[in-house]
Amino acid sequence: MFPDYLIFDFDSTFITGELLEEFARITLRNHPNSLEHLAEINELTHAGMEGKIPFDESLSRRMRLLEGSKQDVQEVTEVLKKQITPSIERNKKFIHNNAQNIFILSGGFKEIIVPVVSEYGILDEHIFANDFIYDSDDAIIKVDPKNIMATGKGKVAQAKVLNFSGDVHVIGDGFTDYQVKSEGPGTSFFAYIENVKRNNVCDVADIILNNFDDYISYLMD
Repeated sequence: MFPDYLIFDFDSTFITGELLEEFARITLRNHPNSLEHLAEINELTHAGMEGKIPFDESLSRRMRLLEGSKQDVQEVTEVLKKQITPSIERNKKFIHNNAQNIFILSGGFKEIIVPVVSEYGILDEHIFANDFIYDSDDAIIKVDPKNIMATGKGKVAQAKVLNFSGDVHVIGDGFTDYQVKSEGPGTSFFAYIENVKRNNVCDVADIILNNFDDYISYLMD
């Protein structure tokens, strides 16, 4: 039976990789220090996902290494539409049929995530993620600091604001996803390892999912 709410992560869960890393590859492709910056961004991403540094620190340090514009946002959106996790893609109908109960909480960026997941029936108002702030030339200045998702435990705080109750399943690959259960309204945490396996996240999971088919099987047991 499908839960009252399913909270989905986006990076390395709904898609095969990390939104900000893909964005960095696009925006830094002509940068003289692109390889060094990409390596540092990758390191910061994994440190944040494994809970080694606070998410807001990971995000702000990565953003300082980037330059970007609305055109880059549009480009990475089209790239990510082709990077849907295989088991998510083959269960598109199942997700579409249950989309009214599915929410996405992500440290990524809403204007990129919305068009990627819209084909799966997930409502715009069920997507909570960060926002870019632009200047008059459409260049990215910074991340909106007023957005609750930009804070250290944004997923937990946002889930609490949504006032979820009942059976609340959380699926994700990162420690911040686990915290939605340990410190928020989540009732079960599923570590998602189809794209990446983080041992410290698996250690605290109720169930480990090799793919989304495993989750469907769990619901049918």
